[in-house]
Amino acid sequence: MEMLPLSLAEILGYESQPFILNSQRIKKFNNREGIEAKELFQYIVKGMYPELYKEKNKVTSDYYENYMNTYIDRDISELINIKDKLKFHSFLQYLAAPTSQQINASELGRKIGVTYKTINHWLYILVATGIIYFLQPYNDLSIVKGVIKSPKIYFSDTGLAAYLARLNQSEILLISNFSGAFNENFIMNEIRKSFINNKLAFHAYYYRDVNQNEIDLVLLYDGQLSLIDIKQGVSFHLSDVKSFHQLENSMYPIMNQIIVCNTLENYPLSPDVKLFFLNVFKSSFYRFKEISFSIVLCN
Repeated sequence: MEMLPLSLAEILGYESQPFILNSQRIKKFNNREGIEAKELFQYIVKGMYPELYKEKNKVTSDYYENYMNTYIDRDISELINIKDKLKFHSFLQYLAAPTSQQINASELGRKIGVTYKTINHWLYILVATGIIYFLQPYNDLSIVKGVIKSPKIYFSDTGLAAYLARLNQSEILLISNFSGAFNENFIMNEIRKSFINNKLAFHAYYYRDVNQNEIDLVLLYDGQLSLIDIKQGVSFHLSDVKSFHQLENSMYPIMNQIIVCNTLENYPLSPDVKLFFLNVFKSSFYRFKEISFSIVLCN
């Protein structure tokens, strides 16, 4: 059984629902209030491990220090023979700071002083023990040229990543150069949990090509695609979602196009493209008189 950290729905006492955008979802979640960026980053830094919510006065940094000592000294030592635990800990720190990014095993190995084969083996161990997971690139026969093929790495819990990266104060992380990556990691985790907790397959990918076109999340469900970008900020334009056009000729039809962002107000991006901003936990996909409306979600 795969045991994930708590979801935000579990912490806030909401019914867990998969991130599937349909008319029923808006009815069920329409009365929920949004989470502003400041509060969101408090969750990001604290993380979602149950023990942190069981004891309200528990010091977060002490918890993660004990967690890492136990993880390295017991769990990892049982799986592999780590001759230099300091190097393995450095490996975790290097991995945490650029979370939500692709990792170059050879470059990382040179920084730490181990081979790229060792890095790949350690990555496998982190996946096997549930510390990280990979998001594979989206590809099909219509877009085989110019697609980046390396996976992206996400930490299963942003609190652990923030601790390892020494970014364990929400106010500092929010204004740092790492805020976008941690925001993306947190939202990705919540979407992933919404599927796994409901015993649904999480068929998720990302898109990036040599021309710097990128889509953070390409979600395949029921033979259709949802194109999702995760951004910080409150104001966007059609140019901000131009990468969505790269999948217009995909073998799967596009169900909707989404931005998960920080604004709390709804407005259209253009008269022709009906993109609205909604709370990420009130998300919905509308069909009105057979006209599809793409929803831009926000927190």
